[in-house]
Amino acid sequence: MTCTTGRAWVYGDHLDTDEICPAEILLSTSDPAELARHAMAPIDPEFSTKVQPGDILVAGRNAGCGSSREQAPLALKSAGIAVVIAESFARVFYRNCITIGLPALRCPGIRAKVTNGDTLQVDVQTGRIRHLASGDALQAEALEEPALSIVLDGGLINHLLRKRGSPAAAAHGR
Repeated sequence: MTCTTGRAWVYGDHLDTDEICPAEILLSTSDPAELARHAMAPIDPEFSTKVQPGDILVAGRNAGCGSSREQAPLALKSAGIAVVIAESFARVFYRNCITIGLPALRCPGIRAKVTNGDTLQVDVQTGRIRHLASGDALQAEALEEPALSIVLDGGLINHLLRKRGSPAAAAHGR
């Protein structure tokens, strides 16, 4: 998947991992489908029932701050989010996104150009973002290697399996 089109879900600065996936849920489950049902619940209780596969999460500065747990990006990906675009990311959250195969693109100024419900087209390889209603083009920082290959392979485990020539990687990766 290098290009995706979806509806934008827009949130502010300092989107915390506890807002993305509440810590108390982690005590009862590690199931991705269950994590998805609780994604964004503390700040957007209807998110999990309205998000569609291919949708795009847009955030301000320092997206994914808070704890360093991998379940936050996993909850988003499992809910159907195809790419996260933010003005900046907390470093560990960014790495966790890449590790699970969820593209995370930095795009300073995006919050001023996108509102909730806008439809965006995103090219993960080039970082090009097109706002379909206005026709505006935005440029995010493109993913560099090896992050791009990891994302395109569906996450770090699939990427490593592919590099080893494992048949399992062929079934799940590029």
